[in-house]
Order: sequence, then structure tokens, then C-alpha cells
Amino acid sequence: MESMEAVRRLMDLRHSGRAEDLPSVLAAAAPLLGAHSATVLLADYGQVALHPLRTAHQNSEGLAVDATAAGRAFTTSVHQWHGEFLHLPLMHGAERFGVLQLRMIDSPGEPVLRDLEIIAALVAELIAGRRFYGDAVEHTRRRLPMQLAAEIIWNQLPPLTYALDGTTVAAVLEPCYDVGGDAFDYAANADVLHLALFDTVGHGIAASALATLTLNAYRNARRSGLSLLDTCRSIDKWVRAQYPRAFVTALLAELDMGTGLYRRISAGHPAEILLRDGRVLPPLPTPGTLPLGLGHMIDRPPRVDEIALEPGDTLVLYTDGITEARDAAGELFGPDRLAAFLRDTLAQGIPAPEVMRRLVNTIVSYENGDLRDDATAAMLRWRTVNPSV
Repeated sequence: MESMEAVRRLMDLRHSGRAEDLPSVLAAAAPLLGAHSATVLLADYGQVALHPLRTAHQNSEGLAVDATAAGRAFTTSVHQWHGEFLHLPLMHGAERFGVLQLRMIDSPGEPVLRDLEIIAALVAELIAGRRFYGDAVEHTRRRLPMQLAAEIIWNQLPPLTYALDGTTVAAVLEPCYDVGGDAFDYAANADVLHLALFDTVGHGIAASALATLTLNAYRNARRSGLSLLDTCRSIDKWVRAQYPRAFVTALLAELDMGTGLYRRISAGHPAEILLRDGRVLPPLPTPGTLPLGLGHMIDRPPRVDEIALEPGDTLVLYTDGITEARDAAGELFGPDRLAAFLRDTLAQGIPAPEVMRRLVNTIVSYENGDLRDDATAAMLRWRTVNPSV
């Protein structure tokens, strides 16, 4: 396998290529990789299928994430064989893009397989670096028209997954093409992981505009070095000043990744679910203050709650669109069903981003594919034995 020549051709895209140039470069480089063909398959926004990277004028059927070898490579982050096809996960850090599908000439040995994994990592880096210079990645990922409110929110968000030294954050939003009022953010600075989840009042453009202000007020406070308490006060001030008839429920949290000390403020928001050693622990107290924008209505400061996490602990933050999902009979999904789902799924050793994908698919199915409200969740795991989960 002439893998270095393939690397050189791919590296030529780093400074002058676009994401949509990848398919032709990979097609020409496939024989150098010991393959008849090489195809980039990207996950759609709903993470239900993997589709070939395309331009605006191309289309093709995708491979289902569930029950296919390509899907197993995506959900497990481990290469998979199916007949003559080798599927390698495309990951940028902990963020899952999709898979690289190779139709191999012969079965590769371990040294060649390791080279191919490096090639897949390079392809993922190229997608991450070049996707903003054109719309090919977005054309591929979108299977339905995206509403403007959702466009605004998605353009504000960080990657869905982050991992560092056993600490993992994984998030999901649904309905992915029409979300408007929910948002999340995180940042790792030195030993502190900052995490926030927001649920704005209303829907559509108005809600997405309020979410945009809230997100950026949070980032501004965080980047200005404000404490958790002053961050809450700052966002509350800006929401009230710009949207005096609106409010935002929120969880604002900080995790000391060295010690496991978790500090948070619940501003009218549902309490996190805390899981430890396969058990669901009692929820943290909530709320600690009124929703953001309404803080002037009480004369006491927001309460900061603290808990010492233990290695392997999992916290799940969520908006009420998760627990207030209703089935055909009108029964709520509820926090107990949510906690049971998380406990049972984590017990299987499933990676955090895959737990979140399955959760949102469960919520969508529970409401028969028609969500009444935005459903957003973020999982925080600290010092897992296997950082990939």
C-alpha cells in the first residue's frame, strides 16, 4: 500500500481544497490504499443514516445507522468489516462525523489497518477544517429543509461531543431541523469544565434570537472571568434588558476536572439526573433562583449548589421537552422513565454520544415522530475508566 502518496494527495487539500473535493481525491487515491473505492459517509443531523459526501446537485441513498456495519463503526468508533467493505470511523477529537468506507482489494494485515486508521483520521481533520469553505457537508447532512430558527441555533453551538482525560460531554438536540428555543454550551479552561443548558420561552425565530443572546451573554461572562454567581446575574440582566417579557430556564455548571467538585446554579430548570455505580442518586435541589430575566423579582442571590463527584459518575442535564414528551395516550415520558433509560443504557458500556443518540431517538419514537417541544440533553461523565465511554 502506497499510503504516503495517498497522504500527500490528501494533504494538498489542507490549504486550497474544499470538502466537496474529497470524493474525487479519495477515488484517485483508493488504489494507493489497497482499495477499489473510498467513500466518505457522513451522519445526517438526526443521526439515523450515513450518506455519501456530495455537492448540492448530487443525491444518493444512505446506510442506516442501526443494523449496518457502517452504522456499527459510527456508533462504536471501532472499524467494522462487511464482505469486502471496511468501515473506519471518522472522528475529529471525540466528535463523530461518519465513516470512511473502503472496498478493499485484499484483507489488510494489522500494520496496513493501522495506516488506514491514520488515513481516516486525516480525512476527518480535512472535513473539520474545510467544511466552512463551502456547503457540501451541510448539503449531505441535511435530509429535510432546515428552518431558519434551527439554522440560527446550530450555527451557535459547539461540537456535540468533547472528551479530555476521562471527562466527556455529549449533547443532542431535537427536532434537529426545527429547534428554536433550546441551546447548550461548554468550554474547558485549565482544570475547569464550564457547562450550560438553556431553554428559552417561546418557539421559532423569537426563541432562537433569545437563545442567541443568552448563549453569547454566557460566553461573554465566562470569558470575562466572572464567577458562576456573577455569570448568572449578568445573563439575567441582559435577558431582562433586551427581552423584558421573556425568560430562560437554565443550568449553569462548573466541574473541577482534577477534584470532581461540581458546582451549579439552577435557574428555574429541572434538576440533573445523577448516576453512580449503576444507581440513580437523589436529584440535586432545584431551583436555586428564578429563570433568567426574572431575577429582579426576588431579593436573594442565586444559590450555588455543590456536590463531590466520584470517578465514573454521570450527570445528565435536560430540558423539559425530554420529560414532557407524550405518547398517543397522553402519558408523559417523565423523569423516572428517563432515569431508567439512562441507567439501563449506561450499564451496557455504550459510549456517551451513542447513549444520547439513542435517547433522542427514543423520545422521538415515544411521541410518534412529532415532537411538541424542543428536546435537548447533555451528558457529563467524569473520570470514566474508558475515556471513549
